[in-house]
Parts: sequence; C-alpha cells; structure tokens
Amino acid sequence: MAFTARIAIASTAACLCASAAAQQYPAKPIRMVVPTSPGGIIDIVSRLLAQKLTEATGQIVVVENRAGASNNIGTEYVARAPADGYTVLCATLPLVVNPGLFEKLPFNVERDFAPVSLVVAAPYVLVAHPSVPAKTVKELVALAKARPGALSYSTGGSGTNLHIAAELFALQTGIKLLHIPYKGGGPALASVIAGETSLSFPSLSAVLPQVNAGRLRAVAITSIRRSALLPKVPTIAESGYPEYAFTSWVGVLVPAATPAAIVTALNAQIVKAMRTPAVIERLAADGNEVVAGTPEQFAALIKTELARWAIVVKASGMKPE
Repeated sequence: MAFTARIAIASTAACLCASAAAQQYPAKPIRMVVPTSPGGIIDIVSRLLAQKLTEATGQIVVVENRAGASNNIGTEYVARAPADGYTVLCATLPLVVNPGLFEKLPFNVERDFAPVSLVVAAPYVLVAHPSVPAKTVKELVALAKARPGALSYSTGGSGTNLHIAAELFALQTGIKLLHIPYKGGGPALASVIAGETSLSFPSLSAVLPQVNAGRLRAVAITSIRRSALLPKVPTIAESGYPEYAFTSWVGVLVPAATPAAIVTALNAQIVKAMRTPAVIERLAADGNEVVAGTPEQFAALIKTELARWAIVVKASGMKPE
C-alpha cells in the first residue's frame, strides 16, 4: 500500500475515533480546574457551572482548586493535561495579564489552549475600611496624593483581578498605593475587613454582604455602569476618570489539541446550563451577567485582552511579587 494511502487511512480512522468520542462525551467525570484558592467570583461561578453540568450530563463535574504563582500553577496543569475534554480550565483575567507580567511562562495562552466559552462578566468594587477618611473617589485620590504610598491595598497575589483593577486605578489617577499580596481573594478580603489594609478591589459578589453590613465602605464601581445592587454607588468613570473601565470575566478552556467536536459539545452544554433562568437569576443576585457564547467569540476576546493588558502592565510598572 502506498505511503500516502496509509496516511489517508490513518487520518480517517483518527477522525472517526474523535467523532465517536464526541458523540459519547462526556462518558466519565470531568475535572474543572480553578487556578485560585476557594472564594471569589471564579470559584462561585465554577461551582455553580459544575453543578449544572453534572445535572445536565449525568456525569460528575468536580471543581479542583490548584492555586499558586498568580494562577499559573493551575493554568499550566491544564495546558499539559490530556486533550480529551475531561480536564478543563475555568479562567479569569490573569490568563491574559500574566503573559505581559511575567518574563517567561511555562505555557502560551493562544498556542496551548482552545477556548470553549465565555461564561460570566463581573463588576468589581473599590472598597475601603471604614477608618479610611475618604468617602468618594475624589477624596480618596486627594488623600493618596497627600500621603504617597501610605494607603495599602490587598490582593490575592500579583496579576490577580484585584491587583489588575487597583493598578489600573493608580495609573489613571496618578497616585501611589502600597500593594499587599495575600494567598487568595479570601485572605485579601479578610485583611481589609480587619483594617490590616486600607483598600481592596473585590468582586461585587464577594463583598456585597460586607458592604451591606457596614464592615466595608463601597467607594465606587469599576464597570462602566452602576450596579442595580448598589445603585447609589457611582462608577469610577463618572467620578472623574472616564477612561477607567474594569470588568472581569470567567471563561472555560481546554488543552489545544482537544478534538473540535468535543469543544463544540462542551460549549453547547455550558451555554445551555448558563442560559437557564435559574442560573441567570442566581448570578444576577450577585451583580454578575451571563455572557455564554461561541468558542470563536471567546477566542477574539482573549486576543483583544492580551493586547490591552500588555499595554497596561508596561505603563503601570506592575511586577510579579
């Protein structure tokens, strides 16, 4: 048999095997890797999505937190996992910020991953400990300029959503803040509640109970629109910095070599699960918006975000801790 004929037969067989696998997918439990510690928007969304996928497919979807190195540990783990659709990554902004923040990464976002679906868009909130003598963005900026570096802010580590939002704020307002990184969003939030740090930029869903209880003061919303859950709290943009806009997102990716048919099947399950009225209502209660869509739409967003945050990282002077 000619060599080219053997190649053609092998290719056809591989396609048939991939098609059969996709038709049976999922045939066993799925591991959803979250590259952060428990707590925060990505953990909330991933566990809700895992529950709905389990109910829809009959296969258990297990959320596994693999935190560390500004999300890079969990991200690399999925990049190196078998490309069969049974190990997926639930990612957020560090995925597109870290390539500009770190000189060298053990993975390439566009080469090593296949986007499956964007899932949720989430506004964040600039919050202050009640002891901070500033109730508005204008007052906060004035205070920070009078005392450069005296105001500290907590994050879950370099390159995390909280860090990105804060550095963008400092860049656009021309102030200097002291970065205090913690091992995860939970400890970062606890630090500002305790008054160990002055400020933080947590997700609305993570901080709303603390704001409503008076343990933290909501100074401004990071997105371009006010939140219906905190209607009296202005956006940073309307507080004198119209160029400021920070909205985080959560999305699902798989290793790059995952068969397209499996990516399509997983996308369909995710979109169906996220667009159910119960899920939309549940996430809206925390101020989050369901934005599930196609792999192509998510790939386009990743490309745009990589370029945007590379510019911000360079301009702000952000460094890994």
